[in-house]
Amino acid sequence: MDRALSWLLGGRRPLASHLLLAPAAAWMIVFLVLPAAGLLLLSLAKNGPYGEILWTLSLNNYRRAFDPKYLPVLLRTLGFAGGTTLLTLLLGYPLAYFLSFRAGRWRNAMLIGLMVPFWTSALVAFYSWMIILGKEGLLNAALLRFGFISAPISILYTSFSVLLGLVYFYLPFMVLPLYGSLEKIPRQYVEAAYDLGADRWTAFRKVTLPLSLPGVIAGSLLTFVPCLGDFLTAEILGGPRYYLLGNLISNQFLMAQDWPFGAALTCLLLTCLVGGLWLYRRWDDQA
Repeated sequence: MDRALSWLLGGRRPLASHLLLAPAAAWMIVFLVLPAAGLLLLSLAKNGPYGEILWTLSLNNYRRAFDPKYLPVLLRTLGFAGGTTLLTLLLGYPLAYFLSFRAGRWRNAMLIGLMVPFWTSALVAFYSWMIILGKEGLLNAALLRFGFISAPISILYTSFSVLLGLVYFYLPFMVLPLYGSLEKIPRQYVEAAYDLGADRWTAFRKVTLPLSLPGVIAGSLLTFVPCLGDFLTAEILGGPRYYLLGNLISNQFLMAQDWPFGAALTCLLLTCLVGGLWLYRRWDDQA
């Protein structure tokens, strides 16, 4: 077995070594490439009067996606995605900096704590937020007890509750790339800045921040792009007033039974995802 693996991995037989890639390549083709191709083909079809799919291919679904009546949904989605990205960056950068430079022996425990939200179901987490933010929830009870308010206020089903849920769920997506980028910065660079007379703020602004920009961009992309397609947060914490692009896509498949239009919206969202990753790759190659 050792000789066979050495022969395959030795590079003297490229075709033989490529056999090692065959299972992964087959998996990607069957579960990624073919479904994406089917989704693209479905987006060009037409929805019949009784919900059936008519295979008369056209771009009508994409023209419909750019109808002005869907503009408020798109702007609202971009606003929540941008706000979530900004807030997670403002909250996540100090946390990632502390983990990288100050956490010491508590670093691993804090990283595990950061990943705790992924250990529970998203539904359980969001319903827990409903208990906290409701009119008779824990937050209103605490505010009433300490005299900050005289009557319960509406926190749930507001833009604040949607943004809070998004930040709660996507904060690790920002912190982990930032931590990885900050961890790679040689400490000698920062010490050299101190030796040359820089204070802590100047060393951070001139050395640490520029060297951590790849993590900032990666974290922003990993946060912004999934937020564009998020629908569960707005569905549970926002209600019908905060209808996002993900909710529109979900309803086309599950409620309206207009699969071609839902597929067209999904393809546009995937194009944004791939385009963002391509731009990041180009920027990373040139940096």
